[in-house]
Amino acid sequence: MNITSRGRYALRVMLDLAQHPDEGYISLKTIADRQDISMKYLEAIVGALKKAGLVDSSRGKEGGYALLRAPEDYPVGEILRCTEDKLAPVSCITAGGVSCAQAALCLTLPMWRELDALTNAYLDTVTLRDLLTGEKWKH
Repeated sequence: MNITSRGRYALRVMLDLAQHPDEGYISLKTIADRQDISMKYLEAIVGALKKAGLVDSSRGKEGGYALLRAPEDYPVGEILRCTEDKLAPVSCITAGGVSCAQAALCLTLPMWRELDALTNAYLDTVTLRDLLTGEKWKH
């Protein structure tokens, strides 16, 4: 599994919105400036987040983007799955199953499926709130 810059930037956008809830709708330019990400790249990322129902948008002078839910209600896995083509550890594992002519004979397939399930399950236990506070990893 390799999280691309698209997935990492999507997390940064969501964290930026979560860190500034009192600002209302936040313009893409403001997010781009704060996160040092190009506007053009952000447009595609925010488009995917909006399409997935993770953010709301508003047009006009005071327009921009805002979270629809509280930070604790956004699992990292949900954010990454809407921006990444796949999170699977190997290319033959897809969201709908397995795409490999050798799947019936593959002795490693059960391991890859389990790793995929564990990875997704873990990412679904981490929320934006966890990332904001860091409490989850303090011992």
